[in-house]
Amino acid sequence: MFAHHMFGLLYHPREEWDAIRKEGAPSLVQVFARYALILALIPPVSLFIGTTQMGWSIAGGDVVKLSVESAIPIAVGFYFALLFGLAFVSYCMFWMERTFGVTASFERCLIFTIYTSIPLFLSGFIGLVPILWLDVFVVLGAVGYTVYLLYSGIPIFMDIPEERGFIFASAMLTVGLCALVGCMAITVVMWGMGLGPQFIG
Repeated sequence: MFAHHMFGLLYHPREEWDAIRKEGAPSLVQVFARYALILALIPPVSLFIGTTQMGWSIAGGDVVKLSVESAIPIAVGFYFALLFGLAFVSYCMFWMERTFGVTASFERCLIFTIYTSIPLFLSGFIGLVPILWLDVFVVLGAVGYTVYLLYSGIPIFMDIPEERGFIFASAMLTVGLCALVGCMAITVVMWGMGLGPQFIG
């Protein structure tokens, strides 16, 4: 059923959001074990393979690779950062629902966040291809479609008027951007502590 919804959101999102809303909320364990833990593996594993086996070339220069020893902790940290980001955004959504007079469980908020983030997770496969401009293009496209899923899905999923849904979606987009900036700041601090990548020729 998850795969059916996943592809449905890519082809006819509004109808699929309505179908997802009518389903019962799965348990927290089911959501994390079946969906989040698997989808969150795609970007870090793809980037690990791309940076250690394929190598990267910036602006047509020499191809460089990351050492496996330095890439492993980065990939693991990235994986847990994605899971934390999902949980954080879902909790913020759950907390904000009371302001909008909507009753929903944390599990439903989490499943909504996961479904909305599907384009971003799937775009992680592009990390296998060591072409920077292509990677940036694909990720930006995934971000754009994720924003579209957010704004189109909130009113349907929560069964609220589109005007209020727009405000709610904008608030959630702000939360997501803040989480992204926070992750970037943590990354900079870790690199400053000497935990950055080690490049090899």
